[in-house]
Order: sequence, then C-alpha cells, then structure tokens
Amino acid sequence: MKTLAIILARAGSKGLPGKNSREIAGKPCVQWTIEAALASEHVSRTVVSTDCPCVRACAASHGMEAIERPDDLAGDHATVDDAARHALGAQNESYDTIVLLYGNVPVRPTGLIDRAINVMVQAGCDSVQSYARVGKHHPWWMCRVDEASGAVEPWEGDVMHHGVYRRQDLPPAHVPDGGVLIVSRAALMLEIAGVAPGPHAFLGKARRGIITDEGDVIDIDTEIDAIVADAVLRTRAQLLVGSAP
Repeated sequence: MKTLAIILARAGSKGLPGKNSREIAGKPCVQWTIEAALASEHVSRTVVSTDCPCVRACAASHGMEAIERPDDLAGDHATVDDAARHALGAQNESYDTIVLLYGNVPVRPTGLIDRAINVMVQAGCDSVQSYARVGKHHPWWMCRVDEASGAVEPWEGDVMHHGVYRRQDLPPAHVPDGGVLIVSRAALMLEIAGVAPGPHAFLGKARRGIITDEGDVIDIDTEIDAIVADAVLRTRAQLLVGSAP
C-alpha cells in the first residue's frame, strides 16, 4: 500500500494569523508536523500544501516538496478535501492511501500516524480519524444562554444537564482532535457509492476512529492554544534531557 502524507498549512487564519509558521518551542509550528510525518514507518512520501513562503522554506529545509496552493484554495472558505485533491493531482505517482495532517498541530502522540494507518489496513475502511475523549465540555452539559436576557435553557431536551452533575457519570463522547486523518484515494475522490453529499463526504462510508486522551493533541487556533503547546513541548524536552544517562 502506497501512502502519501499531505501537510496542509495555508498562510492565512482569522483566529491566529501566521499560526503555521509561528515559532512553537523553538521551531516553526509546521516543522513539528513535518517531523512527525518523516518519523512514520508507513508513509511513502510527504508533501506540503501551502501558500506561505515561510512554510515552503521549512519544507525545503527537510527535503520536502512544497506544492503551491492557489488563491481559491487558500482562503477561509476553502475545504480540506479540495486542497488535498489539488495536492494529490500534482503527484506523478498513484497512491492508495492519503494521510492528511494539519500544520497547526505541533503536539500529537508519538506513533499516532502509524497507529491510524494500521487500523486502515486491518479494517479495510474508507477513513480513519483521531478523536479525543470529551471532558468537562461534554454535550450533555451544554446550554443555551439568551444573549439579551441571560435566560438559560438545556441545549436539548427538557432536563438541564440531562440530570448528570458528576463528570464520571457522563456517557463516553469523543470529538475530532486534528491529530491525524487518513482516507482512501477512492474516498477522497468521492468515488464511494452511497455516500451522501456534504462537507464530510470525502470520509467515505466505512469510517473508523482511534481514541486519544484529553490533551494528547493540541490544535492551535488561538493565542492560548499556542502558549499551551509551547509549554507542553518545552516541558517534554526538559524531561527528556533530565532522563538522559
């Protein structure tokens, strides 16, 4: 099985401009994802899809091709799968599986990419995505707050918080964490029969998830995310130095 990893790292961002090239723990943010892709045992080739000169330079320093993303695929309304199809179309070789990695995720568990690829191979599914366990932001604890009056109502149903007030009593719930997303070529190209059209159609029909623990993956969208990621990575580095013989 030939696997292509595509690192998506556009220049713009409304939440945190320049986040993919921003320095996190001494490296451009995207470099952490580049290094994770290069460390994978199962990825055949890695490319970067970007419109950012700084990201292109980082990719080049690691001997990696940077595919110039056109303006219509670099704006706020551009979709992940459109950018991925553009990058896949720029390849001279064919690939069975495509790993989509976000350049603004500097923190992910070691081996996460290969773990997801192994699930893809074993299950023969259309896609595999990493999901984090939901903690205190569980959907059962969500509410509707009227911005004018401040009145509070349950998000769903008639009982506030579904009657659950202890975190350990909440049923398991998971949210995509951005750590890794793998799709078959057929799924990415929207060739799977019976899949309803929509923004997630490129995930195909047979979908699988792998679970990460809360905090295992940090997806940078805000200034707070960047501060936390920097602290986590610097702490990890210090622990590694401290444990060296």
